[in-house]
Amino acid sequence: MAGGRRAAGLALGWGCCLLLCCAAASKLEVSMPAVVEVETGGTARIECNFYIPGNGSYTYIDWSYIDHNNRVRLCRITGGKVLEENTDYKGRLSVGEDKALSISRVTVQDARTFVCQVGAGSHGMGENRTELHIYKVPEAPEIMANTGGISVQSSDIPQIAQCVSRNSFPPPNITWHKNGEQLQPEEKMVKIAATRTRESSGLYTVSSTLFAHVTREDRNSLYHCTVHYWLRGQRHTVESRRVNVTVFYPAQHVKLQVMPSSALVKEGDDVKLVCEADGNPAPVFSFYKRELTDNWQDLTSLADTSSGVLNLHGVSKSSSGLYKCQTLDLDDMTQLEKEVELVVNYIEGVRVKMEPSPPLQEGDSVKLSCDARSPVALNYQWRDEEGRKVAEGNQLFLNNLTFETSSNFSCKVIAPSVPGLEQSKQVAVAVQGKPRIVAISSPLYVRQDEVVNLTCKAIAFPRPSVHWNVNGTAHEYVENQHVASSLTVRVNHNLLRAGAMCRVSNALGVSEKHIQLLDQKTPESKGVIIVAIIVSILVVAVLGSVIYFLHKKGKLPCGHSGKQDITKPEARKDKIVVEVKSDKLSEEAGLLQGASDEKRPAADQSEKYIDLRK
Repeated sequence: MAGGRRAAGLALGWGCCLLLCCAAASKLEVSMPAVVEVETGGTARIECNFYIPGNGSYTYIDWSYIDHNNRVRLCRITGGKVLEENTDYKGRLSVGEDKALSISRVTVQDARTFVCQVGAGSHGMGENRTELHIYKVPEAPEIMANTGGISVQSSDIPQIAQCVSRNSFPPPNITWHKNGEQLQPEEKMVKIAATRTRESSGLYTVSSTLFAHVTREDRNSLYHCTVHYWLRGQRHTVESRRVNVTVFYPAQHVKLQVMPSSALVKEGDDVKLVCEADGNPAPVFSFYKRELTDNWQDLTSLADTSSGVLNLHGVSKSSSGLYKCQTLDLDDMTQLEKEVELVVNYIEGVRVKMEPSPPLQEGDSVKLSCDARSPVALNYQWRDEEGRKVAEGNQLFLNNLTFETSSNFSCKVIAPSVPGLEQSKQVAVAVQGKPRIVAISSPLYVRQDEVVNLTCKAIAFPRPSVHWNVNGTAHEYVENQHVASSLTVRVNHNLLRAGAMCRVSNALGVSEKHIQLLDQKTPESKGVIIVAIIVSILVVAVLGSVIYFLHKKGKLPCGHSGKQDITKPEARKDKIVVEVKSDKLSEEAGLLQGASDEKRPAADQSEKYIDLRK
């Protein structure tokens, strides 16, 4: 009995289901997308698909929208014609062959529910609806940071920045981020205030302001805002640029340093003492120097108190000492200070000692010793008058001194650890002695009545004077220990015969030398001289032959020795004295003897005495 009831119930259920399915297949159906999204200014296309049983045709199709729960018809399609109603959409509507409704130049006011109703006679009427969503992508957000600065000691929550997003639909959301991490509202620490404004265009302007306390570390923090909006069911974002805010905080540490490094400071340098504090804004700086009495000398008037720089120009040894920088924070009146030692490197007391002491004579030896004082290690160099380095070390030995080695030597003291620190001391090594003539213009070939220059150069110390034994115009030139004299004279017979004497003298002695002048003959006169010499030789040969002939005849006895004495100058009556003179011979002999320092008397050259006995 129970089994029969169960079978009957099952059969009834299947029967009802079959009836419902058949009823659904025979009913008019209208399908539409639930949502259509279009950006402002674009064209919205809303499709309306319908099914009429038995492939029947529609009688009409009405497009309408819902306004405050009222349906407003836009157009009716019947008999293949479109009848448009006089609405705000007039001129923007069009219906496609597939009966889809298109709305051009959509605005945010078009964000409504649109209804498609289809009538099919005996099959009845069916409809469906679509939500038209209008969107406008927001512009890139504008962020404006607080330009006045924020103090870490502020009691109120200060404003960090403001973010504005314009011309969007629907209105977006704005979030805040610090150093890439999102900020959340936090009581008494972080606050976010937002406003939303709908413009006359229907678009929204959204503003968000961030308030937050800051710390010293936030002086380098970067803030930005992000705008979030939805589009076609997906979330999109637009970020602003990063901004930094000025944070005010008191100084905690002070640093004072010497520039350039104190280890390299030397006398004459310009030095800066730079004081830096880690507060913002920078505190007021003051500078002091400790005196010998342990009091502090105020140097603030010499400093730039806003930048914390004390300039010391042309420092000296006395500039060394302990300096102090003091800071004052005007917000909480706290003071910090820092000290630094300034060491000015120097070289002083450079002196050169000479052993033995002057005066020095030629042939002597001397030792020069150099010494100086400095807080750093020193090197010594010796240089000559030309600046050439001649030795290293603090001693210089000079042996076998001469006038030529007399010079000014300088001891150069160098501090290798401090570039540019050096001092020099000069000493004169003067060798004394009587003058020594080192050059004269002798022998000098001249012509009668010619104007010539006679030169004489000597060396001596003390400086000598030069004198000439002939008259003329003299000019003197001095170079180091050398004295040169040039005498301009006209050549005459006496000068040609006797020459000139250069005499150089000082307090220690006299030196003199003779300048020999030689007559420079013309080619014709030289030929005459040669002829005269030949004639003289012939005369002597003739005389020799006569003497030889007389001797053979016995007319010239030779005495006991058998030789003729020709050394006696006196002429006796029994002798024949023949005097042979030859100016040409004398002149030629003078030329041959011109290079000798000693000159024989002219009579010895021009006369010969021969004793002839009958």
